[in-house]
This record gives sequence, structure tokens and C-alpha cells, in this order.
Amino acid sequence: MRGVVARSALLRFVVLSAIQLVTIKMSAATCDALSIGTPGTKWGVTEIKRWRMTRVKQRSYYEDVVPKIEALRKKCENIFEVVQYGELPLIVDDDEDAATCEGKSPFPLFAIRSRNWSKDKPNVLITGGVHGYETSGVMGALLFAESGKAEYYSKYFNIFVAPCISPWGYERVQRWNANAVDPNRSFNPDGEIVEGRSFNPEAATGESTALIQFLKGDNMKQLMGDNSMDNWICHIDLHETTDTDETEFRPAKSARDGIVWTEESKGEIPDGFYLVQDTTSPKSGWFAAMIDSVKKVTHIAPADSEGKLIGEEISQEGVIGIPNNKHLGLCAGVTNAPYRATTEVYPDSPKATPEQCNEAQVACIVGGLDYIISEEKIIAATME
Repeated sequence: MRGVVARSALLRFVVLSAIQLVTIKMSAATCDALSIGTPGTKWGVTEIKRWRMTRVKQRSYYEDVVPKIEALRKKCENIFEVVQYGELPLIVDDDEDAATCEGKSPFPLFAIRSRNWSKDKPNVLITGGVHGYETSGVMGALLFAESGKAEYYSKYFNIFVAPCISPWGYERVQRWNANAVDPNRSFNPDGEIVEGRSFNPEAATGESTALIQFLKGDNMKQLMGDNSMDNWICHIDLHETTDTDETEFRPAKSARDGIVWTEESKGEIPDGFYLVQDTTSPKSGWFAAMIDSVKKVTHIAPADSEGKLIGEEISQEGVIGIPNNKHLGLCAGVTNAPYRATTEVYPDSPKATPEQCNEAQVACIVGGLDYIISEEKIIAATME
């Protein structure tokens, strides 16, 4: 028993040390971002290139993510198929990167999809890694597929899982893509911009374009009909809110956008899990079911001193409401699914392990799908 405890303690030490190392590296990157360009002046091509060249690769999409997808291809070949829905080019800025990337193909973008897609079943979209640095978004989506949960729910739904939409950001532990654009603001570049709002659309990205083109394309139309974007019942987009949102990414955004950053600009990061609700499709019962499911795994974020979370009003326990996701360019608004939500896990909490963060993402999906099955009276299909 002592040996088991010792191994457990050692494992936790290794995990925490790894997290601390990433935090140190990211803090150094923060200084780089704030020193780029002229304070108060928006970045141009030169500044964006300098920012990109100072983002250090810290992990490998090809080693961490792709093998898991390939394993799923073999393990569940009768239930799911792996499809490549696009690819992102490798951007090479210096000789060292050129040598590292020599002979490598662009980043392939993969999804895991129900093999026997049926027009008699509702369609469910799960996306992860839109922000590449949010690890449990990627690993939670993969865990949903690996754990047998996706196979179970495939009796009720056609399922499409895109686990790592931003592999460049995943490798460099970055929120933005290689062009310093936020992929989770890029799914509707023609959306409404409101001065001073924290959620505003940004330019289209390769990450968002690849997914949109595939979901709207002939391949999916053959399965879902011509109005493929209207034929989803549910879309859950998996995310995290991290301490580095305030220490790195908001300062970097200010520098990019020509806004002078001060320490007073920092906000408060919620300690716990919460959900982001599209107020044009509130589905309060659905959100309550997901929060109740997550409570079995980890804690829910309490309101801050102003009764809010990340500066937004709380609509119900553990849920903030924001305007139409499509208008904001969010991934959760890419379809017209009536059940749509963005998850937010807090991986830096001393009360949650990386494993719990991944499991919380799965618990949210499970709670959400169970509710839909019950509310919409969906009957399981007979498996052939």
C-alpha cells in the first residue's frame, strides 16, 4: 500500500512539475509579446512574424494526438471511421524550423465520425482544441471516444468528433493560431463587432475554414442532406479558462491590438468548471443537467465578488450567458444546433488534476446527451 501511495505522490509531483515548467515558459513568452512593436500601435506583418518566431514548440501533435486517433481507427473500426477534413500548412520562419520541418507534411486535421451514419438519428458535433493550449479540450474529446462513451451514444446519435482543431496552437501551448488570430473568434468574420466587448469576431482562419468547408461540403451533405448546417441537434465545444488568460494572452491581445496593458487590466479567473450559454437558445434544463453531471467529477466555479464569472452575468448555477454565438464568431455557433454550449474547465486549480479536467469534459457531454435523449424521447437504434 505504501508503494502505491509513493508512486501516486511521485506521479502527482511529476505532473505538477510539468505544469510549472509550462507556466515558466509561457511567462517568458508573455514578456516577449509585450515587448513586440510599439505600445499603443497595432501589430503589422513584422510584429506578427516576430511573435510567431518566439513561440516555442513544447509538445507534439504528431506524438500526442495523431497516435490516439489512429488507435481509435483500429479499435472502433466497425462503429467509427476517421476522416481527414482538411490540413494546415506548416509555417517556417527561420532556418532551425526549416530543418525541423523538412520532409514533414502539413498538419492533417482529423475527425472521428459514426461509420453507419443514419438519417433517422439526430446528429451531434463535439469539438476540442479550438484553442490549442487548452489541453483537456483535446484530451477530453479523445477520452469521450476512447472510453466507450461515444460508442454507447452512437446507438442514439450520429457522432462527429473533431478533437484538435488547432494543432499549431497545441504544439506551442498558444491560444492563437500562427497568424496571431483567435480561432474561437474566427468562425464568422462578418459577425457583429461591438466596441469594448470581450467577445468580438476576428478574421477567418485556416482552422475555422477547414471545419466549415467540410461540414458544408458534399461529403457531409450526402449524409445529412443539403441543409447540413441546420441538421445538428447538439454541439458542445470543449475549452478551458487558464491563469495564463490573464498573465499572457490578454496582455498579448492588448499589444496586438494597440492597447496599452496595465496590471489593473487583469481580471479574475474562476476556480472551477462553468459553461457558456448562447442566450438565443438558453435550454436551462439542459445546462443544469450538464452542471449536475460535472459535479460528480469536479467543482463548479462560484461567482466572483461582483456576482459574475469572467465579467459576464450568471444566468444559472455555473453558467454565463452571452449573445448569439454565430454573431461572435465562436465555434459553438458554427451550426444551428438548438443545444449548443462551450465548456470551460479550470486546469490550474489546486483542487483538480489533469485527469479530472479530462473527465469533466466527458461528464459534461454525457450529462448533455442523456438529457437530450430523455427530453426529445430519442429511441436507441438496433445495432447491426
